[in-house]
Amino acid sequence: MNRQDGSHRAGILLLTVALLMAISATATAGGEKEAGYATFAGGCFWCIEADYEKVEGVVTVTSGYTGGTVKDPSYEEVSAGGTGHTEAVRVVFDPEIVSYRELLEIFWRSIDPTAVDRQFCDVGNQYRSGIFYHDEAQREAAERSKTELERSKPFAEPIVTEITAAGAFYPAEAYHQDYYKKNKLRYSYYRKGCGRDRRLAELWGEKQ
Repeated sequence: MNRQDGSHRAGILLLTVALLMAISATATAGGEKEAGYATFAGGCFWCIEADYEKVEGVVTVTSGYTGGTVKDPSYEEVSAGGTGHTEAVRVVFDPEIVSYRELLEIFWRSIDPTAVDRQFCDVGNQYRSGIFYHDEAQREAAERSKTELERSKPFAEPIVTEITAAGAFYPAEAYHQDYYKKNKLRYSYYRKGCGRDRRLAELWGEKQ
């Protein structure tokens, strides 16, 4: 290889490296925005999962357990009480389509924020409502939304929903995921029998 050929190939290599770096930088700057994560507890996770999966901009919703101390709890353990966990959902969303603030607005109108250690027909600490924030921005947004709701709420009872830092989240068993899709009749019967929608209408009005 003569010096001219070597210089030519070296120039091509440097140009190639520069182009790759530029492409990488462009992809990072103009690529997809990082997904957002939100964790909410609103009683039976079948219902809160069903509510959020209908929201445009929500990518996935996973039913699970959070807020307690027992590692890898089973449904039987959580539903029996004593684990400290509550049924919850982990929401993955696209912030360019739906904001965390909008998810909070949906959350409040999907639960009974006046109920202590229960939601609708499900009773116990394992069914308490809660917002589990993932960073300081979410904490501030959650506290602000609660304050705004306390000023404008259409009901007299105080709001008792907890706002705490998100901890370990344990996905529920496979048969709980998308339960409302896989067991439409049973889900419909449960939701109606539990009085969820009736109570929500009492709290928020017929058109939520």
